[in-house]
Amino acid sequence: MDGLLLLCFFLWTVVTTGQFAVAGAASSSKVVTSLPGLPGRLPFHLETGYVEVDEENGAELFYYFVESEAGAEDAPFLLWLTGGDRCSVLSGLTLEIGPFQFVPEPYNGTVPRLRINPYSWTKVANILFVDTPVGAGFSFSRRPEGYDVGEVSTSLQLHELLLKWFTGHPKFLTNPLYLGGDSLAGHLVPFIAQKISEGIEAGRSPILNLKGYLVGNPMTGEIIDESSKVSYAHGVGIIPDQLYEVIKPI
Repeated sequence: MDGLLLLCFFLWTVVTTGQFAVAGAASSSKVVTSLPGLPGRLPFHLETGYVEVDEENGAELFYYFVESEAGAEDAPFLLWLTGGDRCSVLSGLTLEIGPFQFVPEPYNGTVPRLRINPYSWTKVANILFVDTPVGAGFSFSRRPEGYDVGEVSTSLQLHELLLKWFTGHPKFLTNPLYLGGDSLAGHLVPFIAQKISEGIEAGRSPILNLKGYLVGNPMTGEIIDESSKVSYAHGVGIIPDQLYEVIKPI
């Protein structure tokens, strides 16, 4: 964990000094060709940037975009969100489905080493990783009011981000689009999918080629999530029938 925090600090220093991303512009991006802890040039295309999603408060969401190593033009396109609340998507990028991961070794006070992830989903898909909501990771607001966001407003901002991002990257508009995330993203992903579907039905431009969504270990609703634990424990034999009859959900 110390290594992850150090890497976050180092990356933030690089971002804010403008070495591979422009943090001050309303919507900006930069291609990253190398990373601290990973020798040589990156063997994949990595773009980082900001998209303004709240003009009144100057709120911007930060993203990492990795093109598919199988060929960006024909590969599926995936939006990926990390749960939390307010957890950086850097965890998804380096610890879950991203193209590189930490080398597991004792922390020695230097920048953690990275290695290529042979099982990355970017082997077959273009993935847009987004720090969300505002205040998570490198996403920020110029006014304090911009941090006052909930699940609905965050979902609307992510929908806005997608519309603006695809407008700036029109070559990906025809790629099959999927939305994905884990944990608390289970509250956001279906809502975003609904907004995209409404836009498609209304013919609003740009038309996103939505094909589906996926959620891993998602939070859906407190009543369902919490009460299902008892039934699950009984179903896999953790608690016996007699005890289940006493404590089972009504």
